[in-house]
Amino acid sequence: MYIFKNLLFIIIIIGLTVTNLSAQTPHFIDFQKILNESIAGKKAQNQLKNSLEQTVKKLEQTQKNLQDQEKKIIQQKKLISPEEYKKQVDDLRKKVSDLQKNRANALQKISKQRAKAKKELLKNLNPIIQNYMQEKKIRMVLNKKDLILADEKLDITKNIMDILNKKVKSINFN
Repeated sequence: MYIFKNLLFIIIIIGLTVTNLSAQTPHFIDFQKILNESIAGKKAQNQLKNSLEQTVKKLEQTQKNLQDQEKKIIQQKKLISPEEYKKQVDDLRKKVSDLQKNRANALQKISKQRAKAKKELLKNLNPIIQNYMQEKKIRMVLNKKDLILADEKLDITKNIMDILNKKVKSINFN
């Protein structure tokens, strides 16, 4: 009877230790995968991609128009007065400068939108991760990119992405 009680006590202690160790083991999540493959992340990326493509098309069309104007000015060089030629060249330079500013502003705007979309998605993701941690009694979640090597059993990316996809279909970043 004494041996049975001691054996039962040891089994209970080992069981509690193993359960406690699993709760203390840090898990990891691949944030980049969630940003790229979640429903909301894909939608945001597609919107940003379309915006960038439209902006690039407009800028390329403007650039082509300026190149055509440049050719026209060069062809007219001998037909117009030096003052008129200089005025047209200065005007063209101003337009080229404006184009470069517009290009930089457009790229900066899209970059800000991308950062805002990422921030908004992470803002929606944090409570999901916190709830998951409470349910599974996980004490720490790390970003996969910060790991050197880890057991794939500790990867909770798919579980978190499934929950995120159910709760968040799109994000507003405009």
